[in-house]
Amino acid sequence: MARADFVALGGGMRGYLALPEGAGPSPGVLVFQEAFGVNDYVQSEVRRLAGHGYAALAPDLFDGATYGYGERESVFARLQTLRDADLLKYVDAALVFLEGHAAVKRGRLGTVGFCMGGRLAFLTATARPARIGAAASFYGGGIAAEQKRFFDPLVDRVTALQAALLLIYGADDDGIGPREHARLAEALSAHKKDYTLHVFPGAGHGFASTDRESYRPMQAEQAWIETLALFARTL
Repeated sequence: MARADFVALGGGMRGYLALPEGAGPSPGVLVFQEAFGVNDYVQSEVRRLAGHGYAALAPDLFDGATYGYGERESVFARLQTLRDADLLKYVDAALVFLEGHAAVKRGRLGTVGFCMGGRLAFLTATARPARIGAAASFYGGGIAAEQKRFFDPLVDRVTALQAALLLIYGADDDGIGPREHARLAEALSAHKKDYTLHVFPGAGHGFASTDRESYRPMQAEQAWIETLALFARTL
């Protein structure tokens, strides 16, 4: 990598940026955090993308705060304060930063997110469709939920989607089950969208997080192979 550190996005917002080596410019990708902040794990995924030739940026949706994986009450309290309109302000600041950076290739950007960030990757692709070419959602909860869970369901937004979409789930994820997969697949197919939905056996929620007990290395690396193939095809 040529660079990996926090940068100012303007308006008091910041993000973790990693740039690949070489003259560039490189395709840009936004990385969206889990509900624990831009912690060491999220930063490692930003650097992973830079290692594969992408200019990657994770907007810090929690403004520097991070939470331990066992701090569920604090995490839930933080989630209850979040609104899509506010999250999209961070998204827009990150988009402007990447789109104006000399090291970033002009054209549509990619997004990848985990848990709440997986939902935000989908939201970004539907809310800013002309600017997003690919979106990968790792166990993005609530996209097609029957009832609101912290955030409003997004399945009614599929008509706006222009990006190629990769939806990644664990078969043992108790919070995102087959009925939610089916509702989302039905909506995407009905509107003739470019998508892949992959459910990984033997994996639960958070299976790509390298520093959690839920980590499943074989499934996580296969999910990343598919994510990188998506970006290579579209960006």
